[in-house]
Amino acid sequence: MSATRSGQLLAALPARLDGEVFETLLSHGSVRFERIVSLGHTAPAEGWFDQDEHEWVMVLEGAGRLRFEDGRELEMRRGDWVNIPAHVKHQVVWTDPHQPTVWLAVFYA
Repeated sequence: MSATRSGQLLAALPARLDGEVFETLLSHGSVRFERIVSLGHTAPAEGWFDQDEHEWVMVLEGAGRLRFEDGRELEMRRGDWVNIPAHVKHQVVWTDPHQPTVWLAVFYA
């Protein structure tokens, strides 16, 4: 039997954010939950995420903007979510520089 785990997604945010912080909250089989914390961080200009897994992502606090390889951009604010199929290239082009942006990402096969 596995241990019960719990936590608070908006608590214990890193005091310093020299770079984005990725924290795996739970991983089981082909599903992984991550908390990502950004503060004005973006992907490098040449950096595209091209993942083998599908990604469902939601903004819990703050705001960010995603760009897809086809040129579409998606502004995301608190409560917004998107499902990104595997191998759909995307990047983070803006996150709020004045408050942490907290993302909840679920990766699945």
